[in-house]
Amino acid sequence: MIALIAGTGDLPGVLAARLVAAGTPPVICALRGFSPDVPPGLERLDFRLETFGTLLADLRARGVTQVCLVGLVRRPEIAPEAVDAATAPLLAALRDALPLGDDGTLRAIIALIEAQGFAVIGAAAIAPDLVAAPGTFTRRAPGAGLAGALPLARATLAAMGRADSGQALVLRAGRVIAREGPEGTDALLAALPAGQGGFLFKGPKPGQELRADMPAIGPETARGAIRAGLAGIAVVAGGTLVIGRADTVALLDAAGLWLEGVAP
Repeated sequence: MIALIAGTGDLPGVLAARLVAAGTPPVICALRGFSPDVPPGLERLDFRLETFGTLLADLRARGVTQVCLVGLVRRPEIAPEAVDAATAPLLAALRDALPLGDDGTLRAIIALIEAQGFAVIGAAAIAPDLVAAPGTFTRRAPGAGLAGALPLARATLAAMGRADSGQALVLRAGRVIAREGPEGTDALLAALPAGQGGFLFKGPKPGQELRADMPAIGPETARGAIRAGLAGIAVVAGGTLVIGRADTVALLDAAGLWLEGVAP
């Protein structure tokens, strides 16, 4: 049995629907304040970080053996007076994890969950077809300029990875004009000055833990790229999810943008 520790965004609902269709409905676990949009009728457990130990014990009692961390969750503060008995032994690990960067925090939480006897799986294990393959998704293909711009895009993403500071950036006219921050890719695109050309580059940071935080794009990413006047979107094949692929491609095709899966 699988539990989705689910946050906001489109992906929790997509994975939950896949599991329901496969005859293995998941248990939905929602951190207080981050309610996922999932199909109705699923078993749901709401929890606080201060009761995380109790949540894991409850999942074990229900026969859950696999856990998938999916969706957007902002790191909450821990209220020591609200920590219950089952979570108290985990408190030091949780406190040590929260000040780390995104990848460091997720690695620590995955290790904690695995230490309690669960297997942690990624979204790609549930819906492998969402993972971008190499090649062109849209009717329009990128021009020859993409190949020349990729070394800078990859080097910038690697530097961002060392700082654990984001998964996406925008290049225009041979230079990086914007980098993703904690607010995410949609906010990055919304803040761009309108222009002509350039592209969004998104992919995993070097050595990133992909079971909990594989980069993703979707229809809203397409809309943001169109509003910003970009020429297209390049994603790292094998390390990026394309959610709502048909809608994403249709939006880009209608606006004349390209979507390309590039080698890591």
